[in-house]
Amino acid sequence: MKISPLQFFRQVKQEVKKVTWPTRKEVSQVSIMIIVIVAIAALFFFCVDVVLAWVVKLVLGLGA
Repeated sequence: MKISPLQFFRQVKQEVKKVTWPTRKEVSQVSIMIIVIVAIAALFFFCVDVVLAWVVKLVLGLGA
């Protein structure tokens, strides 16, 4: 079923009206949570990288 471009944009406009947009408080809380989670993940992967580099140097004899 094909619809005209005008009808399509009318339907899009109707759907956008149904969207419940987050409040400023919700956006700031979620943004802070994301920053904290990214910082924790970065710290975790940094630690894993340091440990793996140490293991590789130990195995290859470069750590002596």
